[in-house]
Amino acid sequence: MTGRALLDSEAAKLRGAPFTYSEVGLTRAVELPGGYGVVRRSRVAGFGAERFEDAAQTLLSWNMHRRAGLTVRPSDAPVVEGSVAIVRVGASRFGLDAPVRVVYVIDESHRKGFAYGTLPGHPERGEEAFVVELRDNGAVAFTITAFSRPATLLARLGGPVTRVIQSRVTNRYLKAV
Repeated sequence: MTGRALLDSEAAKLRGAPFTYSEVGLTRAVELPGGYGVVRRSRVAGFGAERFEDAAQTLLSWNMHRRAGLTVRPSDAPVVEGSVAIVRVGASRFGLDAPVRVVYVIDESHRKGFAYGTLPGHPERGEEAFVVELRDNGAVAFTITAFSRPATLLARLGGPVTRVIQSRVTNRYLKAV
């Protein structure tokens, strides 16, 4: 599910929109902000420099999202700081659009990834970071760190169901890389 790229006017509107939370960039912190549901998940995604580069490419090209079954309409591919996207969860008229903006990009020799934050119209408020790392032992670790809480009435009413959906999407991300 590729989705067409955002039009320049759509991207400009999203770039000008405020984040829906105030703790921008805090997925980098050891301690995540209070008052949110927190996700910290990691898995070994293979071994070696070639696997690391492949995982980083999958992540930074938005293909992790696509392989997880989501539709992505990005402003930029590969991901750069300030990129915006509409990530669509679900199909056709029953799907939900989730607008996001990239908060930071990690581009180090042994660590690559990015974090995005929620924009108005996203069913949640918060931030999610996706990082691949080539460890000294050759293992390629993929880590997802997120904090979020419901932003819409529908998400609040979903309660535990919303968290189950988020957990399933996170599992699909982990498998996609």
